[in-house]
This record gives sequence, structure tokens and C-alpha cells, in this order.
Amino acid sequence: MKMVFRYFGLGNDTVSLEQIRQIPGVEGIVWALHDIPVGEEWPMERIEEIKAQADEFELHLEVVESVNIHDDIKLGLPSRDLYIENYKKTIVKLAHVGVKVICYNFMPVFDWLRTDLFKSGPDGSTALFYERARIEGLDPFDLVQQITQDTTLTMPGWEPERLAQLTNLFEAYRNVTEEDLWNHLSYFLKEIIPVAEANGIRMAIHPDDPPWPVFGLPRLITSHSNIRRFLSLYDSPANSITLCSGSLGANPANDIVSMIYEFKERIAFAHIRNIKVFDNGDFIETSHRTIDGTVDITGIVQAYHDIGFTGYARPDHGRQIWKEQCRPGYGLYDRALGIMYLWGLWDAYNRVQENQSSKKEVSKV
Repeated sequence: MKMVFRYFGLGNDTVSLEQIRQIPGVEGIVWALHDIPVGEEWPMERIEEIKAQADEFELHLEVVESVNIHDDIKLGLPSRDLYIENYKKTIVKLAHVGVKVICYNFMPVFDWLRTDLFKSGPDGSTALFYERARIEGLDPFDLVQQITQDTTLTMPGWEPERLAQLTNLFEAYRNVTEEDLWNHLSYFLKEIIPVAEANGIRMAIHPDDPPWPVFGLPRLITSHSNIRRFLSLYDSPANSITLCSGSLGANPANDIVSMIYEFKERIAFAHIRNIKVFDNGDFIETSHRTIDGTVDITGIVQAYHDIGFTGYARPDHGRQIWKEQCRPGYGLYDRALGIMYLWGLWDAYNRVQENQSSKKEVSKV
């Protein structure tokens, strides 16, 4: 397992590369050019600038999250071919600096949804929170205003240029069915995956967050069966998944451990995150410790250990603790604690494996 840490770039992150370098076991950053409008080709000079910054701290930049997909591609409009060509060119450029995985998603309009970015917990920490009943009666425009009111740091997946067109986007998606979205995704994969294969890159789709339709918008990557269908659209190691335990775990019916065993050859990137799901469908993000949430983090790490996972993993969102002023979900302290918990589990499974091997050797004697 290769541990990486999400980084939003100089001037756009409260966490520095120097701090990331000091977290035990972290090898690289998960990055993107967040200021490049969706659909545009990424400039090579900007890509090389990030590489130089990472090199200074001996961190690789092998995972990008995300090269976002223009809505014209998701809508299946004739103009999608232009944006797909830009995407292909960006893939080639990223391969040039050693990128191995591109995490992306195919969610219409919103990449993720929460109703509160700073929900207080019993211990005084705050975390991202989803109130299901509120979403069902909420005007999406009110939600956008709430999420984007702090302009000091960008929120991933909430690009201003896209949100400025919210009315037009909802109108455009009005008649797009789930099956339409599957067809548009299939078209995208057939164009993109051969380029990724030729450049040694694995495209790793991220599950929908939360894993159910919101505001009448269809969602695809939501369940075991839907992931199976996605992988069948293009049978190639380059067509892979980012298995996010927090996104899928919002639906207690999702058995993430069994997904790891079944899809082991097609998991390029692991987001390991814990959440606590309440009986009414609400959920809040918690510490990574298994007992603090409803996601079987212990079983998930064991499954990755059992399959000999050598892909990339990162602690996903963390709480805001110790009065840290940071982007919601992306502070230093709780994610660093999460990494140490994950490594603790991993090391324990290593020890168990070593002891079992020793016993076998003794029994042979």
C-alpha cells in the first residue's frame, strides 16, 4: 500500500508540503490544477511547476484528483468531442511527469453534497454532515450559497464557473435518465481508456457521494452491482475504480469488504474514511477509528492486506480538531492521525502474517 496525501497547492492549502513530508509513511501528494476551468487542456508549464515543488520535498505526484469532466460530456452533447480531446492531451502530459492514476467522477452538477461543513461533535470537533431530510426539501441554490460563502479556499468539485451556470445545468439535465448517463459514460471510456493504456495511466472513477440520486439528478457509481456494470463497460486494468469507503459507506447496504475482494484487480486508488450513519439516513464524518463510525475500517484494511494491495491509498476527509483553521475535511491533524491508525492496523496484520509463517516453518521441522 502506497500512502499519499491530498494537497491543493501553494496559496490554496493550509497544509504545507513540508508538513506532509513529516507524516510517517507518506510517499506522495494527490494533486490537481484547481484553477484550470473544467474542460480545458492543462498547461505543461503548470504541471512541471507542481512536480518541481513536490521534488523539493521528495514527494511523488503519481496520483491526480481530479481532471474533472465537462458537463457536455456527461450530457452527451456534440461539443463533448472537443472536451474529450482536451482530456486526452492532458493525460499525455500527466504521464510525462510520472502520473500513474487519475481519479475522476461522473456525477452531474455536484461532485459531493453535505448540508453542514462544521457540524459540532460531542468532543468539540467539527465535521462534514449530511442531513437527509433537509436535502429533500432544500433549494440547491441555497446550498450553493452556503458551501461557497467562504472564498478564501476553493472547495473541490464546486467550481465557480460551473456553479454560475446552475440554472442552465439543471435545465440541461432535466430529461437525462440514468440510462442516458450510462451511455455517455461508456462513450467517454471508449475514447479515453486507449489513451490511458498507451501512457501507463489508470483511470479510477470515484463513487458518487452520497450514493443515491439528489435533486432529481441521476447517480451511477453507487453500489456493488453498479460498480460491476461500470467495470464491464471497458475491460482493461486502465479502467479502474477509486474505492471510497466513506462515499459507499453512507448506504449501510454496501459491503465494502466484499467489494475489495471482488474488484481487487481493478482498484487503483483507495480512499479510506469512516462515517457514522444514523437510523434516519443522516451521516457525519468521524475519526478513522473503527469504533467511532459505522464503516468497518478494520475489516477494510485487513481486506487490502489480504489481497496484497500495492495501489495508492489516502486518508480521506478528517474532522477539524484542536482549533485548526483549514478547508473543511482537509486539515492536517485528523488526517495525520488517520494515517497512523491505518498504518497501525497494517503493521498488526503484517505481524500476524509473519507469526503464521513462522508457525508453518516450525511445523515442517
